[in-house]
Amino acid sequence: MTTLAEVLESTVHGMGYELVDTQVSQRGRLVRLFLDKPGGVNLDDCAEVTRQLQRVLAVEGIDYDRLEVSSPGLDRPLRGERDFARFAGRRADVRMRLPDENGRRRFVGRVCGVAQGVVTLEVDGQPVALQLDAMERARLVPEV
Repeated sequence: MTTLAEVLESTVHGMGYELVDTQVSQRGRLVRLFLDKPGGVNLDDCAEVTRQLQRVLAVEGIDYDRLEVSSPGLDRPLRGERDFARFAGRRADVRMRLPDENGRRRFVGRVCGVAQGVVTLEVDGQPVALQLDAMERARLVPEV
């Protein structure tokens, strides 16, 4: 049997979008997903994906009450090496699971790069190396 996550990922990917995040209510009644593509996502993209997913979820027999599709927003979450590489040069807000030797858990700086599971941020003019698997969350900082 195909899981909801597999159906969402394959459908969205097959349409040329990146599935950034998925949120499902406790009973699966609300399915919310955030998608992206180079150049960003607009309302027509969200409507197109919604229509396609409604058809696919019906065929797969996946029951839900409400489906919400949107862009990840300006403060897009960063999840893996691919995200950090894609947004190199942009500002990010990173929260670590555990504090460093100075008691600091939150780092805001420019993404310099990522290699072998280590993200380098420039924080206050100094490079800081952060383990990707030790991050609690990471988001882009909107620059307007």
